[in-house]
Amino acid sequence: MALHTDGTIVMTTMRPGVPVRDQLPADSRILVLRLGGPGGKLVDLSHIPTTADEDLAGLTFEDPKGNTVFQHSAAHLMAQAIKELWPSAKLTIGPPDVNEFFYDIDRDPPFKPDEFPAIEAKMKEIAGRDLPIKRVELSADAARALFAKRGETYKLELIDSIAARGESTSAYEQGDFVDLCIGPHLPRTGLIRAVKVTSVAGAYWHGDERNKQLSRLYGVAFPDEEKMTAHLALLAEAEKRDHRKLGRELGLFLFPDEAVPGMPLFAPKGAHLRMQLENYSREQHLTHDYQPVWTPHILRKDLWRISGHLDHYAENIYFIHSNDKQEYGVKPMSCPAHCLVYRWEGHSYRDLPIRYSELSTVYRQERSGTLHGLLRVREVTQDDAHIFCTEEQLPEELNKVVDFVEQVLGDFGFKVGVEAFLSLKGPDQDVVGDPALWVQAEGILKAIVEKRGMKVVTELGEAAFYGPKIDFKVRDAIGRIWQCSTIQLDFNMPKRFGLEYTGADGAKHTPVMIHRALFGSVERFLGILIEHFAGEFPLWLAPVQARILSITSDVEPFAREIHAKLRAKGIRAELDASPDKIGYKIRTAELQKIPYMLVVGKREAAEGKVAVRRKGKGDQGAAAVDEVVERLTREIAARA
Repeated sequence: MALHTDGTIVMTTMRPGVPVRDQLPADSRILVLRLGGPGGKLVDLSHIPTTADEDLAGLTFEDPKGNTVFQHSAAHLMAQAIKELWPSAKLTIGPPDVNEFFYDIDRDPPFKPDEFPAIEAKMKEIAGRDLPIKRVELSADAARALFAKRGETYKLELIDSIAARGESTSAYEQGDFVDLCIGPHLPRTGLIRAVKVTSVAGAYWHGDERNKQLSRLYGVAFPDEEKMTAHLALLAEAEKRDHRKLGRELGLFLFPDEAVPGMPLFAPKGAHLRMQLENYSREQHLTHDYQPVWTPHILRKDLWRISGHLDHYAENIYFIHSNDKQEYGVKPMSCPAHCLVYRWEGHSYRDLPIRYSELSTVYRQERSGTLHGLLRVREVTQDDAHIFCTEEQLPEELNKVVDFVEQVLGDFGFKVGVEAFLSLKGPDQDVVGDPALWVQAEGILKAIVEKRGMKVVTELGEAAFYGPKIDFKVRDAIGRIWQCSTIQLDFNMPKRFGLEYTGADGAKHTPVMIHRALFGSVERFLGILIEHFAGEFPLWLAPVQARILSITSDVEPFAREIHAKLRAKGIRAELDASPDKIGYKIRTAELQKIPYMLVVGKREAAEGKVAVRRKGKGDQGAAAVDEVVERLTREIAARA
């Protein structure tokens, strides 16, 4: 066996007919198995190989999927602890993520933070029992009988849904506790050596506010206390940087009760901030030879039928019944409308590639339970673009897009990692188009990033319904990973819209379509930036770039002159001529994270200067007003 740095262990010469767990050394770090290569199915360590060379890999805690399985088992551990402490509590579902899990639980009264220590103590006690975790296959009837006896009414509803889909039913046992689950899981509870219940929130069953509100208990789990301590420190820093908290404190955006949930309102400072992103995007797209287009927010329902969205994405579309007896769809994506713009004129191969770009606001019916500040919204403004080209032009165009991705993310201080995440069609995924074209598209995307020296991480079943995609992720100032840019390759939608170009042979051909967004969405990217910079934006992005602070009222006329000069140069400046003491004014500007404070007293006014203070760096000395204006102008232009 060989351990890779990503937490994957390559496994060889497994004895057929013997469970893998019985073939591993006692100190093995393997938590779960991946069967069938990258993107393959995850199975328990109880898996029995059929051949000695079966394609198996062992995943450790360091592998994201191994980590998620660890959290999943911790969610079951918490559920067992709660059932032992409060037997009348009813369990619903508990999806895991990397370094985090939660479980939605129905209990009256709802859980409170002062109950967390009791839950943690019980979890540690159960983990100390080192209970084997065993998978049990059940018929639907047997599962109903089992969970009906336990009074788990939510599980009965889930069992009915599973049976309606024609899927098999399975559960996992650990001691006297049983939970409905598809798995996989850790082999035993004793591997969980550090746990923390971190928070509780309200959550509606199925994310529907018409249903009963449940307690959503969040937690983290680790194989040792040292890892958990480091993670909790990271969580504390992340809480300070939470974009929702900073958005309120800095006066950037709001989600009032009177508005639609998931559709933010931007206050002037937030609007200035997003305007910088949008202006930057427009400027860069023109520089990279994209042609601007604009398409309406509402289009006929038939358009979404042609594109395939009606069959594959309808649950996310807002539909409108108008008084002209027509039905319209509020656009969740711009690609069909861009196809109409392309189709409007005839095209020759000499015209290609054609690159359309649009800062397009689209709308998606996300479940209310999934909404999260700016990071998950229902109103999404994408820096959207679609490239129509020939197959021969694909390698060059795709490489240009990756170059563009690296440049844009680099301008905001991010570096694209050594990995590219390739989303492939899953075996049971409902998609459109010729399977052969899917294989071709997947191969093209993989070859592009591999030739650039990037490692390809495949994610099976995560493709868009019309084509595979590559996602690029970045690491922020405190080490968290965020998914940003995406590139999708589409052989299908141009065919569905009858798009053509005249080739060199005089015949009609179908172009290939590249969908791409570099920010991903303005709202999400803005949320990421707020947390990355902790609200302390570089000068060119800052909503307020400088604030003039007058010490006494008799220097106010000079302070107003400075304010006017800054504004005339396009610098976003404010004047604080209030009677407050200068120390208070400086502290207020620091708390509002304003990059430059220009202090004006009697001496500065007499000399035609200002005392310059830089956020986080303190006093920078006095300088002539024109010199300061020039300094700020240069720094803004450099996007430092």
